Amino acid sequence: MAGRRPARRARPGGGVTGIGPARRLSPLRLGLGANAAQFTLLVLVNALVGAVAGLERTVLPLIAERDFALAAHAAVLSFILVFGVTKALANYWAGRLADRLDRKRVLVAGWLLATPVPFLLMWAPTWNWILAANALLGASQGLTWSMTVLMKLDLVGRERRGLAMGLNESAGYLAVAASAWATGWIASVYGLRPEPFYLGLVFVGAGLAASLVLVRDTTPHVRLEAALHGEPHRAGAGGVFWRTTLKDRNLSSLTQAGLVNNLNDAMAWGLFPLVFARAGLQLTEVGLLAALYPATWGLTQTVTGALSDRAGRRPFIVGGMVVQAGAIVLVALSDDFRGFAAASVLLGLGTAAVYPTLLAGVADASAPGWRGEAVGAYRFWRDSGYVFGAIIAGAGADLAGVNGALYLVAAMTLASGLIVAARLRRPPEGTPPLTV
Repeated sequence: MAGRRPARRARPGGGVTGIGPARRLSPLRLGLGANAAQFTLLVLVNALVGAVAGLERTVLPLIAERDFALAAHAAVLSFILVFGVTKALANYWAGRLADRLDRKRVLVAGWLLATPVPFLLMWAPTWNWILAANALLGASQGLTWSMTVLMKLDLVGRERRGLAMGLNESAGYLAVAASAWATGWIASVYGLRPEPFYLGLVFVGAGLAASLVLVRDTTPHVRLEAALHGEPHRAGAGGVFWRTTLKDRNLSSLTQAGLVNNLNDAMAWGLFPLVFARAGLQLTEVGLLAALYPATWGLTQTVTGALSDRAGRRPFIVGGMVVQAGAIVLVALSDDFRGFAAASVLLGLGTAAVYPTLLAGVADASAPGWRGEAVGAYRFWRDSGYVFGAIIAGAGADLAGVNGALYLVAAMTLASGLIVAARLRRPPEGTPPLTV
């Protein structure tokens, strides 16, 4: 019929044609290579997200003790608890909003929440101001990091998810490491405040500008994947959350492992700088050790994520949790820089095996239409690990000493790996994307 627009049709290679001249000239496609420019931009944006998080890794536990005279470990770790609560909630709502609105708007909102954080950390007159800064930082990290994860998953489709998550998390945690090292070095030269946090102004400004001007929304890629592969019936909001939390054998196994992984990361964030400083190490050495763990994690998870695409998710998750447990015990047994460095590298390797693999596994287990909410629910529980970690590590250190807290967290990490070994299963060929 004259004047009628041609029907939309999917091409075998993942592209879409027949939606006007512009679409024919630049077809929408799934895949890492087909979306290399936007994927690379999102990697850089996530590096800035990680750099903002890294501002606190070295200096904030020391600020708590030296500037605000907080003696109890539970009080020192209160900033991690606040960060964990707001980040966990933001993760879940980020996923829901991304499925209902679009990814880019949520990403920009996250950067806007981060804008006051460097100023609060620089000039906070009381510890409560630091807690307020961490509430904003947690909410910002939940929105921004969640969106960089989702948008990359949207772009690559079903292929090479492990590699995509490895690249995403590698950029983020290498930036955490670089920021932790840089703030430690600046603090050793100029003092704990305000100079180390000037970097935050640069990171937040660059991230907000790139997200506003250069990043494109990936919701059309979600619709394309659903059209190409046939999306199952969408579960309701509560159905997705509880499926991810408890009902689905694979999703719930992945979720508890994510929670315990971040529980031990919270312990490392809050207690390791104090352990290193009390062993007589200089501030520059503390900063180097605080960077070594996320740097190892960041450098190696591109490899582990890609390998999990071929060898399966379970071996990397189980093996990584076991290695993490051993590394935490090694910190408790060490008393010098070399021992702490070896343990930090080992912890980074274990986390690299686990972190991108868990995210890829959750994407495997969810359909395009509710992937955002499933990833949000997983990340809600994963980052709730910061809350549990702050409570367990802080209270455990106050009651049983720092080493007692380390041994307890190591035991929990080992138990989590064994749960994954017992419960996570691989589906038969051809199973719809509802299980790993």
